[in-house]
Amino acid sequence: MNKKLIIDSLSPLNDIGNRTRKSKYLILMIIPAIIFYVIFCYFPMYGIIIAFKDYDLGGEILTSPWIGFDNFRSIFSFPKFWSALKNTVIIGVSKLLISFVAAILMALLINEIRLRVFKKTFQTVVTFPHFLSWVIVAGLVLNIFGPAGIIDSIAQAVNGGESIELTHDPDFFLPMIFSTDVWKEAGWSSIIYLATMAGISPELYEAADIDGATRFQKLWHITLPAIKPTAILLLILSIGGILSAGFDQIYNMYNSAVIDAGVADILDTYIYRSTIQQGGLFPGEGAAVGLFKSVVSFILVIMVDRIAKLSGERGII
Repeated sequence: MNKKLIIDSLSPLNDIGNRTRKSKYLILMIIPAIIFYVIFCYFPMYGIIIAFKDYDLGGEILTSPWIGFDNFRSIFSFPKFWSALKNTVIIGVSKLLISFVAAILMALLINEIRLRVFKKTFQTVVTFPHFLSWVIVAGLVLNIFGPAGIIDSIAQAVNGGESIELTHDPDFFLPMIFSTDVWKEAGWSSIIYLATMAGISPELYEAADIDGATRFQKLWHITLPAIKPTAILLLILSIGGILSAGFDQIYNMYNSAVIDAGVADILDTYIYRSTIQQGGLFPGEGAAVGLFKSVVSFILVIMVDRIAKLSGERGII
């Protein structure tokens, strides 16, 4: 009897061993990815303790003196920090909502195209900008809207040599950021929605045709409900990036005029300029800003995931 109990208790381990042997090649394939994340993502996380230490560049992290939450109290006392936080929230939330809706609309538009050749061509055209770096996109924007750009040259010819310099206009900066983000990423983001739409049963549309439904009614009652779970999942994942707001894009497109106007500096650019370029922040204070961002982003993801589950949708946790 005791022997039987021992064998029964070991059966789950035997099952795990059997599954491991069957999947050994898949496990070998995933090991490099695990090593990559351990070395470059998890191991460097010990540097978070800089936020709680009086650390100087070139010194030892572990031997630096602990100062508790002094770095956090210091950054919270800076007016520029709160200005950068406000801009980060405005830009991050606006980009999330605009890009979220734009990706769905783009997917619906592509899905409604019936001519296969035109559909593939259009999808390629709207997806291609994703593969351009923000350096290239910023160069294109400056050549069109910047000083001595196409628009500025036309304005000077019409207005007798008076320059408009749209890229230095604080009122033009945010629309430029939102529109270029949609142009660059909406087509790429629509791919997941298109894949979801491809899995919708054609019988649903055929039944709707028999009932005399219009294309808009089929879109509203069949297509949108089918992509709703995917949209909510992507929205939850995107919430974590609100406080990032796109460092590459902002850094390559802002200038001293919009920075001085207080509409362009986000937390990431504030840390970069204050620690590396100007030296106004100590490394510990910069780490404190980064940790603050991570904690707030984590809380937002948990909250939105919980709200989604309470609403009857699937979450990520």
